[in-house]
Amino acid sequence: MSIASEASVEPRATPRAHKRWFQHLYIQVLIAVVLGILVGHFYPSVGEAMKPLGDNFLKLIKLMIAPLIFCTVVHGIASMNDIRSVGRVGVKSLIYFEAMTTLALAIGLIAVNLMKPGSGMHVDPHTLDVSAIAAYTKAAHDQSVVGFLSHIIPTTVFGAFAEGDILQVLFVSIIFAFALQMLAERGKPLLSVIDAGANTFFNMVRIVMYVSPIGAFGAIAFTIGKYGVVSLGSYGQLLLTYYLTGLVFVVVVLGVVCRLAGFSLLAFLRYIREELLLVLGTSSSESALPRLMAKLERLGCEKSVVGLVVPAGYSFNLDGSCINMTVLALFIAQATDSSLSFGHQITLMLVLLLTSKGAASVSGGAFIVLAATLGSVPGIPVAGLVLVLGVYRFISEGGAIINVIGNGIATIVVAKWEKALDHDTFARQLARGPSDD
Repeated sequence: MSIASEASVEPRATPRAHKRWFQHLYIQVLIAVVLGILVGHFYPSVGEAMKPLGDNFLKLIKLMIAPLIFCTVVHGIASMNDIRSVGRVGVKSLIYFEAMTTLALAIGLIAVNLMKPGSGMHVDPHTLDVSAIAAYTKAAHDQSVVGFLSHIIPTTVFGAFAEGDILQVLFVSIIFAFALQMLAERGKPLLSVIDAGANTFFNMVRIVMYVSPIGAFGAIAFTIGKYGVVSLGSYGQLLLTYYLTGLVFVVVVLGVVCRLAGFSLLAFLRYIREELLLVLGTSSSESALPRLMAKLERLGCEKSVVGLVVPAGYSFNLDGSCINMTVLALFIAQATDSSLSFGHQITLMLVLLLTSKGAASVSGGAFIVLAATLGSVPGIPVAGLVLVLGVYRFISEGGAIINVIGNGIATIVVAKWEKALDHDTFARQLARGPSDD
């Protein structure tokens, strides 16, 4: 055999060791969630004491989100030959986001009008103790369209990273990426460093995910221990309305989007099941953001598209939060016997279409935005927020899951529009299923 023919013989790939069932991340997180529910239910005080486990896990995730977004966005944009495509991706993303959030708001309105979860409660809003929501209503005063737009620009470059605000980090990243591309050849060494930085942060995420079952256990144990499963029974009709609405939105609306885009919704949900279980355990969509970005790149979406659409979606494409706010707003109106005409409900939807964009930019998110919205729409008493405070965490959990699903699908759709999706890789990875790597 000649040297040339010997060189052409490739070594066989070493087969990957098959993981045992308990070694899969989603199984570990699922077990942790079940244990957390049991501890929170049977030992409420112990469950409440587990809160630091969930909080500190989320802190570990959040400390990596800002630099990860920066590295991914900068490398993706600065590596592009056609810089005009960045603008196309942005415009197409915003059009898609607006269409989906409008549908989410409309479906929420229709569902509450049909199921009427608050009818028959006859609550007098003047008898409610509003001290429990004072902090939310105070923060709501600072919410406005102008305030939201002004908030996008950080006081300093490093301030965006210190605050960890996704939209501010995205703003800084885009400007930095354009500036780096203007350097042409001189900027390539820095671009290589940034790419290495992104890979390093993704490896940090992999390390942190080893303790994700502990974080999920602590978060769910605290939720059940503090609010109890009794509150689920008291608000059964509201929860049924919300989760049925969310299910219809995911299966019908997002299912149709997936079909039109040429892939299966169920296959995609299977592919991101670890991230969905993580969100279920922590009640935070941010806990899944780094892994969602990594998995979408692995699916064959170009890094530049992932880096732009996912972070922007976490501020502009909050489908679950939109359903959450419409359902709660109309529930409060029904519970307090506040009459809302069709025109008032359309006004509410239009206002929420604007105010919902600020839900990710403040701590307390959708609840504060809902307080701000009720304060600006006549007919629904802000004091009614007291009625949903105890059950809100269970509802926000479902909203966070829908937000993650919606942003994952949005990224794939925009990538297909931009011809920035490797179809062979996409089909192969979806068929292969999820991996804990």
